[in-house]
Amino acid sequence: MWILLIGLYLFSVYFLSVLERRMVYKKWNFAAPFSTLAFLLVQEDVKPHQRDRIFYETAPVLFIAAALMAVGVLPFAKGFIITGLSTGALFINAAFAYIMVAIVMAGWAPNGVYSMIGGWRFLAQLIAYSMPIVMAITATVMRAESMSLVNIVASQTHLWNIIYQPVGFVLFYVAAMALAFLPPFDLPLAPGELAEGVWAEFTGVKLLLFRLGRLMLILSLSLAVTVLFLGGWEGPLLPGFAWTFIKTILVAASFFLCGQYVPRVQHDDLLEWSWKLLTPLALFNILWVGILLLL
Repeated sequence: MWILLIGLYLFSVYFLSVLERRMVYKKWNFAAPFSTLAFLLVQEDVKPHQRDRIFYETAPVLFIAAALMAVGVLPFAKGFIITGLSTGALFINAAFAYIMVAIVMAGWAPNGVYSMIGGWRFLAQLIAYSMPIVMAITATVMRAESMSLVNIVASQTHLWNIIYQPVGFVLFYVAAMALAFLPPFDLPLAPGELAEGVWAEFTGVKLLLFRLGRLMLILSLSLAVTVLFLGGWEGPLLPGFAWTFIKTILVAASFFLCGQYVPRVQHDDLLEWSWKLLTPLALFNILWVGILLLL
């Protein structure tokens, strides 16, 4: 079973790469991930002369490690979880916090203009999405009366959280797109504006780690949405892991699709909307869940 789950995870990363390319170039190319992998593996590792050596070497590794950390506590099916922490919901938020550290390090390390602007833009996004994502998770914990992700899934047996707390779902969904800096929140990269921004000074294997890590981050966030709001492995007829896989892929596909029809959001607007709209809505969602629990 574990071999099957690992295979599904690797296939999901491959499929997301194909899907992202489809959204950009408007055509399917199933060989593109392999050709890109081969190209980056043999590409010359060009290093900026005035770089911060430690940050420059560490940032790509930290980024892909942080993207994978959350997978360790997210249940794929009943009884299939790498580490069943009783504080799994808290651990998810802590793991995703290291994404910010890795991106800011990557922006600072090369000592380049575009990369540094990209890093600071992501820091602004963190200030915008951090409170909504934490409070959306808090509301799911309130309903389950537990931080265990297995218990959170069990609390949705009769009614998924997307229906029980739709405002929390929307907040977590939008915050997840900002965390993965997907369009319209792709300010750290800003193709056509910053020339790949925070990754502009990285080549070869380091750039490969960033791109692969971002796909893994999108997959981890999609799995988190599935577990927290879409009933996890709950579903008729099919095995639990199959439902988890289907829901996760659909959520990830929706991330790519939604970003294609919305113009890029500027960082100042994102901050304003977050503190004036998203954070009050997150507080309202907690109040709403509390009232439902009392009733």
